Amino acid sequence: MALSRRSAASALLLLVLLLATEMGTTTTKLAEARDCLSQSHNFKGACLSSSNCAGVCHTESFPGGECHTQHFERKCFCKRVC
Repeated sequence: MALSRRSAASALLLLVLLLATEMGTTTTKLAEARDCLSQSHNFKGACLSSSNCAGVCHTESFPGGECHTQHFERKCFCKRVC
């Protein structure tokens, strides 16, 4: 008798835990920030290194930059959160 009460209590505890974890996982989507790109005015030549591009973009008051291919050319684009 004590064993069945123990197993019933364990099963009830497991059920409560499962319900609590399901209630905590909601499928709400957070708004993601978009990045705006602007071609660098000071970068010269083909953009082969995104770290060099980012350094030039820092001098143009952008937080970062990366190389992108545009019309078969690698160009430096500075980026910031829109």
